[in-house]
Amino acid sequence: MKKYKAGVIGATGTVGQRFVSLIADHPWFDLTAVAASGRSAGQGYAQAVSGRWIIPGEVPEAAGCLTVLNAAEDVDAIAGAVDFVFCAVEMNKGDTAALEERFAKAECPVISNNGAHRQTPDVPMIIPEVNPGHCEIIHSQRKRLGTERGFIAVKSNCSIQSYVPAFHPLKERFGLQRALVCTYQAISGAGKTFDTWPEMSDNVIPFIGAEEEKSEQEPLKVWGKIEGGRIVPADSPSITSQCIRVAATDGHMAAVFMSFRDRPDIAEIKRLWREFKGRPQELELPSAPKQFLHYFEEEDRPQTRLDRMLENGMAVSIGRLRPDTQYDYKFVCLSHNTLRGAAGGAVLLAELLCADGYI
Repeated sequence: MKKYKAGVIGATGTVGQRFVSLIADHPWFDLTAVAASGRSAGQGYAQAVSGRWIIPGEVPEAAGCLTVLNAAEDVDAIAGAVDFVFCAVEMNKGDTAALEERFAKAECPVISNNGAHRQTPDVPMIIPEVNPGHCEIIHSQRKRLGTERGFIAVKSNCSIQSYVPAFHPLKERFGLQRALVCTYQAISGAGKTFDTWPEMSDNVIPFIGAEEEKSEQEPLKVWGKIEGGRIVPADSPSITSQCIRVAATDGHMAAVFMSFRDRPDIAEIKRLWREFKGRPQELELPSAPKQFLHYFEEEDRPQTRLDRMLENGMAVSIGRLRPDTQYDYKFVCLSHNTLRGAAGGAVLLAELLCADGYI
């Protein structure tokens, strides 16, 4: 089959490195361009990440030989060398939004890990198993941008990647009305390791900037509908959240409480989780987990260290489903924040966009 030429913008950062590692042996994608800030531009990629490569193993040989381009100054050169780019720049929101739109207007599709365009009404924010139909908004976005090929598609915040998929098979069927979510998020979500953030060792910090707003609002766009050339967010469920940073390297866990209009029984919930398949599973996309939602019957699972890499870090782990005194039910769930929640989820989105003809 055709292999697509992919680039990574922000390739030297934490998520950018993860993109590079995932594309290195990808059956559909060849890495043909890497870009970063002016500090790294002009260096070989291996040199640019020397001493700060955080992915297990060595820098992929093919990537290491690429010359790092300037993400802001070499837009046309990058666009001419690729079929699409992944964006993982570490810039302020306004500059990120402007840069991504420059690439799109240069007829280069952008699959972004960043939050700058998540609330742009005609930019799809996609969890591939949950709302693949939102890809259709790309036609409207292209009209606004005046492009034939170029567009921006984004993945949602890592904090919602565990509980939104768990809610999804239940939401419409039983009328999910309200939810309370407390997330316990790993330090890699802040782009940190214990070496670079020693104060997180043996510590918990009960605040992550803007994370609670994202956790409450982004699910409603994911569950929204396309209307008049924009995505109109859903009215429900009502979600309240607390987001806490914990001393784990990778993996975001959530403690979840939920209430329904028509309360299902526990056996039915477990069956729907077990049987749920999304479009990535139907298409057998390369990065798609075979079993998207895994339920553990053990009382002490899922555990971050044991279960975050389930199905190459692309599955969602669920456990401890039981009745609650204030809500109908409560459970815990877990997803890998830099794989399913960041680069891996964006790679799966790119596969979906290629399979459905948008790239």
